[in-house]
Amino acid sequence: MVQPHSIRDTDTAKSERLGLSTLEDISKLILQSSGLDQTLRNIVRLVADRMQSEVCSIYLCENDRLVLRATLGLASDSTGRISLGFNEGLIGYTAETRSIVNVGEPQSHPRFHYIADSNEEIYHSFLGIPLQDRQRLIGVMAIQTIEPRQFGPIEISTLTTIAFQLSAVVASARLLDQLDHEPFRNNDSPSTDVAIVPVGTDGQVVAERVEPTDSLLLKGELGFGGVAMGPAYLIDEDLGVSEIGDDEPFDLGTEQERLSEAIEKAKIETLCLEKRVAQRLSEEDAAIFHSHLMILQDRVLLEKLRADIHDGRSAASAIKHVIGDYVRAFRRLDDPYLQERAADMEDIGRRLLSNLSGQVRDIIQLPYEAIVVAKEMLPSDIALLDHARILGLVLEASDSNGHAVIIAKSLGIPTLVGVADATRRIRPGNNLILDSASGALHIEPAKQIRSEYRRLKIDGLRHQEELEQFKTRDAVTVNGTKVTLRANIGLLSDVSIAQQFGAEGVGLYRTELPYMARASFPDRKTQYEIYRRVVEGFPSQSVTVRTLDIGGDKSLPYFDTPRELNPFLGWRSVRVSLDHRDMFRTQIEAILMAATHGNVKLMFPMVTTLDEVLACKMVVAEAKQNLMNEGWTIPDVPLGVMIEVPGAIAMATHFAKEVDFFALGTNDLIQYLLAADRGNSSVSHYYDSLHPAVLAAIAQTVATAKRCGKNLCICGEMASDPASFALLVGLGLREFSVSSPSIFALKALLSKLDIKTLQNVAEQAMAESSGARVRKLISEAFGQVPAKD
Repeated sequence: MVQPHSIRDTDTAKSERLGLSTLEDISKLILQSSGLDQTLRNIVRLVADRMQSEVCSIYLCENDRLVLRATLGLASDSTGRISLGFNEGLIGYTAETRSIVNVGEPQSHPRFHYIADSNEEIYHSFLGIPLQDRQRLIGVMAIQTIEPRQFGPIEISTLTTIAFQLSAVVASARLLDQLDHEPFRNNDSPSTDVAIVPVGTDGQVVAERVEPTDSLLLKGELGFGGVAMGPAYLIDEDLGVSEIGDDEPFDLGTEQERLSEAIEKAKIETLCLEKRVAQRLSEEDAAIFHSHLMILQDRVLLEKLRADIHDGRSAASAIKHVIGDYVRAFRRLDDPYLQERAADMEDIGRRLLSNLSGQVRDIIQLPYEAIVVAKEMLPSDIALLDHARILGLVLEASDSNGHAVIIAKSLGIPTLVGVADATRRIRPGNNLILDSASGALHIEPAKQIRSEYRRLKIDGLRHQEELEQFKTRDAVTVNGTKVTLRANIGLLSDVSIAQQFGAEGVGLYRTELPYMARASFPDRKTQYEIYRRVVEGFPSQSVTVRTLDIGGDKSLPYFDTPRELNPFLGWRSVRVSLDHRDMFRTQIEAILMAATHGNVKLMFPMVTTLDEVLACKMVVAEAKQNLMNEGWTIPDVPLGVMIEVPGAIAMATHFAKEVDFFALGTNDLIQYLLAADRGNSSVSHYYDSLHPAVLAAIAQTVATAKRCGKNLCICGEMASDPASFALLVGLGLREFSVSSPSIFALKALLSKLDIKTLQNVAEQAMAESSGARVRKLISEAFGQVPAKD
């Protein structure tokens, strides 16, 4: 129990002890809670401890009543039972006056209202504090003690700060609780021939029939593959950074205070978003909001905001100016990853302005399944939506690797990006067909197009049901040649998808994604926990972990990399790791720790020299010794290298003397062999996975691995295409790491073919003079046309 009130501290020490304003306290309170009720229970325990009181209770406004939702000290069955009007008792008096009520011997106060069986009669002091969010009363917090006590000015001042923090916590917790218990759940989606206007400027849902318009086709770029059919749901941008005007004349001191309050509330909202996404998806997806939290704590950003106010700007104007500068600066950068971080800054700016302006950010409730259309989806937008009702996502922004799109991919939502003028040319409720694979968005499509897509959808569902039989079947040819199909993964959410499609372990775990989703390098413990969860997801199967592969088109916002004319030929992958041995060793130690939980293989990317292989092995030995010194028992972990640079093919025989296995990375190998960056639209048509030079390089690598007795797994996108996969089996490959959703189709095709046919087609393909001729050959042999990367 708390120390008796008679023990006094100095005023300063007491103020520090009572203060609940630190983000650490708030973080623990939110992240340790599960739902609104537990959040409130944690609040009352924490406040009672800080205030050295026997009672702390929280009443929330519900239907014009004040309902006791959590208490420490009152009768345990009082929660939910006690309900007071605004004219009842000291609780109602606090709510009615919206001011602090500080009373000794509360039974003598004219507004005292005794509640039977609450045990209130033993308490001899009462302190009521209104909880308000954006000038809206949300409840009352009450503190009571057994000993007579008059709360002093320092305690009341501190409690005012506490109430401010807790009001924001309660408001955010209620918001998320509302999302999980929506007031309406109309599961009857509208017919795709009847359009519904889902949202107006006031956020109200309005239903009406929209007269068909002429069919229109818009083009975009693939965000995530799939087809979706349904009505359009437009999201407007009434809280965008550029849309909020400047304030009237103001006082500098007041504006500084308003800014501080807006920042504190934004931190709490961000913590709640992080928690929600972690629960619904994974901790790695939630790390997006952890990076937002780090930005909100960034000293340089905060100093710029305060300096702007000091120079005569209002708080709103300062946020618009500073955040706008950051957004424009990010968008001017050459680095695609950093360009896409502009959306994160805009998201943060919008949250700050929302808190500053007092505009309550309404939950976007999808009243039925729909295709969401927006200029841009910020991470918090998609986190707050009802994911189960998003049929598809259409964005005008072209950030295919933006955080919102990353979340959409994790959810398996078909996504089309870069659709110019989508919000202007699409009306709410328009019937849409989204075909992200072909980059097509049909608006009010003609009856024949709708019928064709419905047929394709039915055929697709029927085909998917047929493919389900392959989940537990081996990948084997007609005459018994078996191959292994593992999964390429990058996020924790990929684990369940790989399991769903029957992957035989993980052939490529891209570890850079957890780095890219954070605002600073994850420490060893954080990495270990992530890797451990992946390994435990495949208890009887192997997980091949690739060490950090940054550079080229993958950058870290907190890691300085040199500006290079050609970053794909520059400082990247294992070169970065070996130049930062401490960082490299930390990652390897985390991977080795995870290896104690399952079957782990360790792989190094973009190796070109034997010296690099030996240096990597030395770091592994150091990491293992460090862990053994700490008491860890580390199993032997097979070591491998990626063959993804033409020079590595020639060096493979030498590498084989030092490593246990090879992995063939076709994505980089093809662009290096053909001098064609597939991300460059001017030369992407030269990027051809079936070019004779590519097939020759693969065949040479297969022969070297076989001669040296080393396992070889191919883990590029080429292997996920069924027709190309069949050719690779004919070339002698027996281990594959592919995108999980492609596994059923690969098994199905393989089950219809015999190894002799596959080998004959591969031999003929090796004699062809162009990728086009190889495609024609494969199409005639297998009845499928290989994808043109």
